[in-house]
Amino acid sequence: MKQIDRNLYLNKLINRKENGMIKVITGIRRSGKSYLLDPIFKTYLMNNGVSENHIIKLNLEERKNKKYLDPDVLDDYIRSLIVDNKMYYIILDEIQKVMDFESVLNGFLHINNVDVYVTGSNSRFLSSDIITEFRGRGDEVRVYPLSFKEYISAYNGNKDDAWNEYLIYGGMPYILTKKTEEEKSSYLNNLFETAYLKDIIERNNIQRVDVLNTLINILSSSVGSLTNPAKLVNTFLSNSIKNVNIQTITSYINCLLDAFLINKVERYDVKGKKYISTPSKYYFTDIGLRNARLNFRQLEENHLMENIIYNELLIRGYNVDVGVVEVREKNKRKQLEIDFICNQSYKKYYIQCTLHLEEREKTLQEEKPLMSIDDNFKKIIIVKDNIKHWYTEEGILIIGIQEFLLDQNSLDL
Repeated sequence: MKQIDRNLYLNKLINRKENGMIKVITGIRRSGKSYLLDPIFKTYLMNNGVSENHIIKLNLEERKNKKYLDPDVLDDYIRSLIVDNKMYYIILDEIQKVMDFESVLNGFLHINNVDVYVTGSNSRFLSSDIITEFRGRGDEVRVYPLSFKEYISAYNGNKDDAWNEYLIYGGMPYILTKKTEEEKSSYLNNLFETAYLKDIIERNNIQRVDVLNTLINILSSSVGSLTNPAKLVNTFLSNSIKNVNIQTITSYINCLLDAFLINKVERYDVKGKKYISTPSKYYFTDIGLRNARLNFRQLEENHLMENIIYNELLIRGYNVDVGVVEVREKNKRKQLEIDFICNQSYKKYYIQCTLHLEEREKTLQEEKPLMSIDDNFKKIIIVKDNIKHWYTEEGILIIGIQEFLLDQNSLDL
């Protein structure tokens, strides 16, 4: 397997280097957080004059480091290695396993010659308690599974074959080491059961494992569909699963969000300029994990492509919502959906995604919600077809999925 240069994230670490804050690298388990810090970031430091004995690294998941889960032992150990006034770089993997880790990290903030980097696999790092404890000195870097551009950089084959495999097996980095379909399927299934589901159940003391499993199956089967806890409860009841309430479903969804397994997307009323709190959409952080959960059934390319586009927008740092625009047709009000509204600083884009635009009628159907928006921000339709981008008479950018994913500046073409 070729080395994957995760330069997007490396540059984020370089930009935050020695900024006086705790760099908190978050993301779903096995997405490459540890690899980003060592060897990628560690190699960068050493290539820029940092000696190896000034890089202090501990993986707190390893059994040999079990004693350091005691916060006092960890604190004493780290401080014992700081023996001069030069800068030390502290790298701690899965810091959430340490009891009272907040106070340990907060103590490091008072040492002038340390620069601290920690990883974690749940949003516990982003809670208000952590922010308060760090006094605003925690700096998050969110790491995602491989983007298609990263994936293809290490893929041994052509772009079309890479796309077909990425669509099915997703972007968990280790998937690229697997040679056969059986190996890839087995790896993702085992990863889901052992690294995610088991951890979620144990960490949150889940009592209704049957409900959690069914909930995951429902969300997997309805990627990109509008839903809410009340609707999900009705689905359980219709399948004769009793004693399920809105509070339980809401709690279990939050557990999946907390583990970075799924993301929730709210709807935004474009003309009313307000959020619509319910229903919402849910997308999987890695499409391969979603497919594995369903034993690689239900591989509807339009829904999978939509999920991949959503993830790519997050990777590029955009805030992403689902759009709703209200129009009048024959004296009746009708709501049209825009797949994604994404914004970053002063930039905003309206995006539709579809498999094909073979007929004029289909083009008009996809254009209609976009043309109903009365501002001048850019409007885009992403298609599955491997085409060269072009503009419609109405000024809408039509771009193929591969060009969109492989060109970092594709939204501004």
